[in-house]
Amino acid sequence: MTRLHLDFGCGSLKLAGTIDQAPATTGLLIVTGGNEIRSGAFSGQAHLAARIAAKGFPVFRFDRRGVGDSEGENRGFRRSRRDIESALEAFRALAPQIERVIGFGNCDAASALMLMGGTGFDGLVLSNPWTIEEDVATDAADGTPPPAVIRARYAEKLKKPGEWARLFKGGVDLRKLARGLFRSVAPPETSSSLAEEMREGLNGFEGPVRILLATADRTAQVFETHWQGDKSCIARCSGAGHAYVDPAHRKWLEEQVLAALRS
Repeated sequence: MTRLHLDFGCGSLKLAGTIDQAPATTGLLIVTGGNEIRSGAFSGQAHLAARIAAKGFPVFRFDRRGVGDSEGENRGFRRSRRDIESALEAFRALAPQIERVIGFGNCDAASALMLMGGTGFDGLVLSNPWTIEEDVATDAADGTPPPAVIRARYAEKLKKPGEWARLFKGGVDLRKLARGLFRSVAPPETSSSLAEEMREGLNGFEGPVRILLATADRTAQVFETHWQGDKSCIARCSGAGHAYVDPAHRKWLEEQVLAALRS
């Protein structure tokens, strides 16, 4: 495996990319979420790319405009289509044997792929898609999670004998518990307009789709509340956090990506 760092064009701007070379005719293009650089949180995407390439599949990662080593203005995930299309073009040029490209994104990178309808890709792996509207995210400055998140959190806790022991031994703040229970039975949230845009974008995509959800992640929990699209393609990683940092969760993510590449 050879890893190369490079620049590629996006209009008049230069974006920074990294390719892990491998011989397979199916490749993986990783779209980075939020304002993270292409290595990802805790270098998770760089490590994932190395493991996937070691299995024979080429992998391309890049910094969006205005992020990391790339030029330009950071326009956010909603206006990142041109960045993704430019990266896809560069990937195909650098690995001319490629016949199929699978797109992978976590958080709002998954949302970006959905909003653009997966154009140019042959399959999608969408992890913990972001469906929280900007005004809702701003209004939640007090840190109070939505009812669906509270219910999911309590469901996870009830599976652990240690949590019951804490309750019976007085190790639980009963007033805080009561507030949480009251909040958890609030009326369900209506589907966000962002989630609806994502569903409409994905409806026009003809390739295979996998939606991966880390059950301990708030973003994934909110997505499940908002998502009105196909649920048959959803796979859940029990107890995983947003970045799949635990070894078992990293392995699960790698297996899901490899399954998409091999299908």
